Amino acid sequence: MLSYFQILFLAIIQGACELLPVSSSAHVIVAEKLMGLDPSAPAMTLLLVMLHTGTMFAVIVYFWNGWRRDYFSSWQTSWSFIKQVFLATICTGVVGLGLKIIIEKVFLRGTPHAEVEMLFSNLPLIATALAIVGFFMIYAGNREGRVTSSSSLSSKQALGIGLVQGLCLPFRGFSRSGSTISAGLLFGLPKKKIEEFSFALAVVLTPIVIAKEMHRLVHAHVLSSDGPLHHLFFQTLVGMVFSFFAGLLALRWLSRWLEGGRWKYFGIYCLIASSLIFFLNYFLL
Repeated sequence: MLSYFQILFLAIIQGACELLPVSSSAHVIVAEKLMGLDPSAPAMTLLLVMLHTGTMFAVIVYFWNGWRRDYFSSWQTSWSFIKQVFLATICTGVVGLGLKIIIEKVFLRGTPHAEVEMLFSNLPLIATALAIVGFFMIYAGNREGRVTSSSSLSSKQALGIGLVQGLCLPFRGFSRSGSTISAGLLFGLPKKKIEEFSFALAVVLTPIVIAKEMHRLVHAHVLSSDGPLHHLFFQTLVGMVFSFFAGLLALRWLSRWLEGGRWKYFGIYCLIASSLIFFLNYFLL
C-alpha cells in the first residue's frame, strides 16, 4: 500500500513534469525505482491514470480563456481549430499504433504476452529518448529566431505535429510537449499558438490513454491484491488533486520560459537528465 507521502511526492513530479517538456514518465519511473516501488504494479498504474487526469484538468483551466478567445470566438475559427486538432490526432493514432505493432511483432517477437508497455521501465531506452528530444529542443530553440513566423496553422503543419506526437507514444522519455512545441517552432508558428495547440492535443489524447490504462487494469483482474478498492481510489484521487495544482504552476513556468526565448534550456536539462539516468542504471539501480 502506498503512503500518502509517496503519493504526494509522485504527484508533484508527475504534475510538474507532465506539463514541462522534460518527460514526466522518465522522472516518475526513476522516482518509483528509487523508492523501491514497482512501476508495473496495478496500484501504480491506477495512480498514474489519476495523475494524468489531474494534469489534464490543469491544462483546461490554464488555457481555457486563450482557447475561447483565439479559437471559439466564431464558428469559422472553431471549425478550423477542431479540424486541425482532429487531423493531428488521427496522424498521431496511425503513427503510434503502427509503431506499437512493429515493436510488439518484430522487436518483442517471441516474448510471452508481448506489449509495448514492457519498454516503459527500460532506463537505457528512456535515457536515449531523453537525449534525442533534448538535441531536438536545442536545435529548435536555436532556430526559432531564424524562422519567419506564420500567423495560422495549416493542415500540413498540423499533420506534421501529429506525426511527431505519434513518434513519442511508445517511448518513455520522448517528451510529447517538448517534441510538438519544437516542431511548431521549426514550422515558424507563434510561440503562444503552438503552446496552446500542443496542449489542446494533450486534452484530446489524455482520455484515450486513460481509457486504455483502465482497460488494461480491469483486464488484469488484480485490483484486490492492492487492498480495498475504495481506499486505493481515495489515495489516487488525492494524487490527482496534487498533480492538478502542480500542473498549474508548471504551465506558468513553461509559458514564461517559452515566451522569453529560453526553450533550448529545457533541451539542455533533458541531456543532463539523460546522463543521470544512465549513471543510475549502471551504478546504483
